Amino acid sequence: MIDYAGKVALVTGAASGIGRALAVALAERGARLVLVDINEAGLAETAARLGDDPVSLVADLGDPAAAERVIGEGGARAGRIDLVCSNAGIATGRRLVRADLAGDARRLFDVNYFAGLHLAQAYARALEGGELRGRLMFTGSENSLSIPPSVRGLGLGLYAATKHALLITAEWMRDEFAGRTPIDVHILLPGPITTELSGKVPTDQLTTPMQFIPAAECAALALKGLDLGLFYIPTHAHLADDMGPRLAAMRDAVRALGLA
Repeated sequence: MIDYAGKVALVTGAASGIGRALAVALAERGARLVLVDINEAGLAETAARLGDDPVSLVADLGDPAAAERVIGEGGARAGRIDLVCSNAGIATGRRLVRADLAGDARRLFDVNYFAGLHLAQAYARALEGGELRGRLMFTGSENSLSIPPSVRGLGLGLYAATKHALLITAEWMRDEFAGRTPIDVHILLPGPITTELSGKVPTDQLTTPMQFIPAAECAALALKGLDLGLFYIPTHAHLADDMGPRLAAMRDAVRALGLA
């Protein structure tokens, strides 16, 4: 198990949901927290739940300059950053052909995708030339891997695109960092989690029931995955099964084209 005593974890999206649960779980394991969110009141509520005195930073991570500021200020105020949980995210159910590509879509990618990439770049620069080895855990989604049967028809294409992009970026980042950058990369892949975002899911429209788990259980699995050194950290068994149709269709196409 990772010993978090004397270590600092920076968690974005810490005002609620998975971010708050991660912050609480890390604090219980001995970490000091740097909490980041656009929601100042929510940050204060999270901070009040922690035993140690956390650093709280209000920031809109959709702003490209925010990552450099929170890494710099968070590190300066806490003394170091051993783990970055790039967790902040937003969602929309607007269908692809009706999406406002200059508004909703751009905001989704700025927060769900580019914020994580900006954080990774800022964190890598902060550790450059030092002796500290860090960890970076992105929060992806079951939608990073497939179209889960339970949400088909709900118009989550743009949201899924941001999370799919985050997955492949994390995979490439792991490859690029190996032997070059002192950061271990991980990606948390939550299935249905009981959060403020999940409350917006129209469950009456679902074709397959969603098996929700509490955010605290998601956080516990995330930390277990870090303890085990896993790159992919799923929260539900069905994530592996949901990828089956894509793999089978690819094998069928290879055979149909006479490639095998």
